[in-house]
Amino acid sequence: MTIRVLVADDQSMVRAGFRMLLAGEEDIDVVAEANNGLEAIEKADRFAPDVALMDIRMPELDGLEATRRILAAGGTTRILVLTTFDLDEYVYEALRAGASGFVLKDDPPEQLLAAIRTVAAGDALLSPTVTKRVIERFMRLPRATPPSELDDLSARERDVFRLVARGLSNAEIGQELFISETTVKTHVTHLLQKLNLRDRVQVVVLAHQTGLVESD
Repeated sequence: MTIRVLVADDQSMVRAGFRMLLAGEEDIDVVAEANNGLEAIEKADRFAPDVALMDIRMPELDGLEATRRILAAGGTTRILVLTTFDLDEYVYEALRAGASGFVLKDDPPEQLLAAIRTVAAGDALLSPTVTKRVIERFMRLPRATPPSELDDLSARERDVFRLVARGLSNAEIGQELFISETTVKTHVTHLLQKLNLRDRVQVVVLAHQTGLVESD
């Protein structure tokens, strides 16, 4: 299956660089480019890419607001935010906007390729370092009221929920709970459906926004 990608960045040389990098991958196809947030929204609607590489700082409309609007439209496009600015405020706002991943433009090419494949597969890309920073940011904010849907989770799903919120992978959760990785994946799918969440990143956001999981 080919992963359809939209590249949104206001610098033409950067877009060309991404297109050249991705052109060498048999399972990835750049279907569109955009040089500002408004164009990114229009191209996402027209081409329905699997993944949108979204720069944060763009003219007319920034990548954060473009991310919000694309996801609000209800399509299947997942957002992988790209930036040269490794700042807490951007990580925090990108994840709140609904992004499924966050990578820096100067990360190694193989890391970007892995990120695209991870996000396209329906998983979220949130490194332990980023998870820790997001948690620390949420710990400084007023607590939100936990959603009533949490009551619908089984005891095991609650266990998985807490471990996902701590940033553990399926394999690590399986080891912690003495269950198979396949079983963990099933529990994650069910709890996402019950809580109406897009992916694991949203679990982290919800858990720490509501204080359901405290920072270690």
